[in-house]
Amino acid sequence: MRFVIWIGTEHPWPEMAETARIADATGWDGIYVADHFMPNDPSPRLGPRLEAWTALGALATITRRARLGVLVSGNTYRHPAILANMAATTDRISEGRLVLGLGAGWQINEHEAYGIDLYEVPERMARLEEACSVIRLLLTQERSNFEGRYYHLADAPCEPKPLQARLPLLVGTSGERVGMRMAAREADIWNTWGTPMTMAHKIAVLDAHCEALSRDPASIERSTQALLLMSDDQVKLEEWRERDFPMPALVGTPSEIGDNLGAYERLGIDEFVVADRVLGRDLAERLEQMGRFIEDVAGPFRG
Repeated sequence: MRFVIWIGTEHPWPEMAETARIADATGWDGIYVADHFMPNDPSPRLGPRLEAWTALGALATITRRARLGVLVSGNTYRHPAILANMAATTDRISEGRLVLGLGAGWQINEHEAYGIDLYEVPERMARLEEACSVIRLLLTQERSNFEGRYYHLADAPCEPKPLQARLPLLVGTSGERVGMRMAAREADIWNTWGTPMTMAHKIAVLDAHCEALSRDPASIERSTQALLLMSDDQVKLEEWRERDFPMPALVGTPSEIGDNLGAYERLGIDEFVVADRVLGRDLAERLEQMGRFIEDVAGPFRG
């Protein structure tokens, strides 16, 4: 498996930069950031936020090895032709290390604050599907033409092209009827939140869509994340186990977390993403947890 650190853009830039440098030097396979302009949670601890793609371009200049990506770019925030050009430039800055993450967009308060149309879910998903086609054309064709319901290209260039011959498109979606069928059709990498139990079901759904579309399921990499709460302190672990987290969470000792990674590996998960926002309240604590995880827990599973 690959292991990716998801650096919170709510951290000050010096902390983001230091986290990325250490992750790059200590064997993390990837560095991702989230595409949000403000917290969904009104807690003062979570905002303000740095803009994701600007930060990613800067991270590309201070790292040398780890893959880089936005998990995921909200399609409603940028026209896909603009995003394709941003991605091509970032891939060149990073010397071919970009993963282009794309999702439908969802955070209501951002759209309301900036006057950005959010659309109903069916239209959001239809726009995302067209965006995948637009981006793929622009990144691979000398000139692109596209006549969709929402997006249009007329002899459109995207130059220079990415360094990667096929820049990987990561589609983040969990909807089993529409979103995952789209991922089965468009994605190089599919990502969703999930524990091993959840992912076993989701992978079966993805494989069924691949079969219906005559696509080899092995041609799509599987990426997932869960909040990581790791400690040797049994009192702290019991406190965490009693909490109701908003997202799927793995709670346990390093050994227990390792058991979960083994379960992911047996399911065929290619990439596990760790959000740094729950690793500690300050940089030193986050870095200590990152080091312990990548060396002591992830070590046996690193490919």
